[in-house]
Amino acid sequence: MTPEPRRRRADAQRNIDALLEAATSVFATSGVDAPAKEITDLAGVGVGTLYRHFPQRADLVAAVLQREIDVVAQAGPALSAEHPPGEALRRWLRRYTEFVGTKRGFAAALHSGDPAFDALPGYFMQRMEPVLAALLEAAAGEVRADVNAKDLLHAVALLCQPVRGEDVEYNQRMVAILVDGLSPRA
Repeated sequence: MTPEPRRRRADAQRNIDALLEAATSVFATSGVDAPAKEITDLAGVGVGTLYRHFPQRADLVAAVLQREIDVVAQAGPALSAEHPPGEALRRWLRRYTEFVGTKRGFAAALHSGDPAFDALPGYFMQRMEPVLAALLEAAAGEVRADVNAKDLLHAVALLCQPVRGEDVEYNQRMVAILVDGLSPRA
């Protein structure tokens, strides 16, 4: 019989949540190599608390990415409930573009060969592809029939490659052009 995993104490979970929120914010402005002290100061915890929960920098980066993947994936059903299918799809793609376009240094970290990142590409596709597939299916007739979720996820990611002197608004504009091109051919 396998014992159930121990539940975290409420204060430990609050510290983890504060660290992940702080790391998300710091990574967005300073990149994934930002000093640990910057993250812990923003979280209101000590450096020891950071390393107790995330012994390696890669552990923290992976946890931040996984959490943000979950947030973007969860936005799909929420947007579908609030908006007509085509609008829900556009709004989700905008949210996804923001996610991809604001990850300074994440691509290099993910391709660093660190085993902490091995599961993330699979996790990303497992969470994102079904959400986008459902949005595309709901918007059938409003989008080209030859577009699939995997291709669209990759196309947006490629459009969000850094361009010197440009920010996420540029990425949003490029993705808006792509979305306009999703309309069915006459």
